[in-house]
Amino acid sequence: MSLEQRWLKAAYHGSKWLTPLYPLGFLYRYLMARRSSHYHAGKKPVTKATVPVIVVGNITIGGTGKSPLVAWLVKWLKKEGWSPGIITRGYGGKASHYPLKVTATTDPAQSGDEPLMLAQQTGCPVVADPRRARGVQTLIDVGCDIIVSDDGLQHLALGRDIELVVVDGARGLGNGRCLPAGPLRESPSRLAQVDAVIINGEQRRPLPIEGIAMQLAPLSWRRIQDGQRVSLTPLPFTLPVNAVAGIGHPERFFNTLRSLGVDGEMRPLADHQRFDDQTFRFSHQRPVVMTAKDAVKCQALAPPDSWVLEVEAVLPPEFEHWLAAKLSALSEKGYTDG
Repeated sequence: MSLEQRWLKAAYHGSKWLTPLYPLGFLYRYLMARRSSHYHAGKKPVTKATVPVIVVGNITIGGTGKSPLVAWLVKWLKKEGWSPGIITRGYGGKASHYPLKVTATTDPAQSGDEPLMLAQQTGCPVVADPRRARGVQTLIDVGCDIIVSDDGLQHLALGRDIELVVVDGARGLGNGRCLPAGPLRESPSRLAQVDAVIINGEQRRPLPIEGIAMQLAPLSWRRIQDGQRVSLTPLPFTLPVNAVAGIGHPERFFNTLRSLGVDGEMRPLADHQRFDDQTFRFSHQRPVVMTAKDAVKCQALAPPDSWVLEVEAVLPPEFEHWLAAKLSALSEKGYTDG
């Protein structure tokens, strides 16, 4: 287990060895609150787009399921008659220029893994840019009439009309403390300020506010070598397998595999970890199973018998009705340059 993984485990389970960091957690919380107040008071500039902006973020680190919700949102928006675009920072990638228009064939070393995955899954325009407001304008210029921001809740320089926060149902807010004493990016009170809290998976820990349930439903298996998709059952590979997961919460993926009857060696990796030949060196030669986020980084590296488990977010009809009403109100309000 890496130092990062040990720290995450401690932060979510309340290990006492983090106690000396509590004062730093209070300081971080204070600094974030002061920063937020400066934006709201107009002391720091906020760029308002000429189209609606929906931010999908979280107040914790370690992965909550934001990207599946972003993919669900843009697909739903398309059905509702919108032309959505996705803005992202492009974490884990380094491009020679920004804004970077991400396509299904972009090098993940430039775009980062999640932007490339979203481009492949949704077919929507995706732009990576650390200066999100600049990237948003690029999306508007190519015809997008609504923007979904993958992450960016704390990027207050970009104005937003709807804020959605995703919380991992199993881990909740961890020990309830801010970095580096815990997993929080902001105070838990931030949840009361957003438009909706989405709880990914079964809620096992209490939250200070009621949320909307979201499930990640397995869809199919996809063979990396040729892109062939097959149904979940029967399994298209032999058991046991070698499973890898370079996501914020690998155990969630491994638990999903177990629920499908898949067993074997489960290897957690660091979030956004770069893949190389060593990644697939296991004690036994077996079929390899991974997430879609991992797959975009290892098309040329993965062994021939490698498979992706495709999943999709499932949300209740009540959320769709609420979102439709929210967007209708925004359309009536109209937009001008901020």
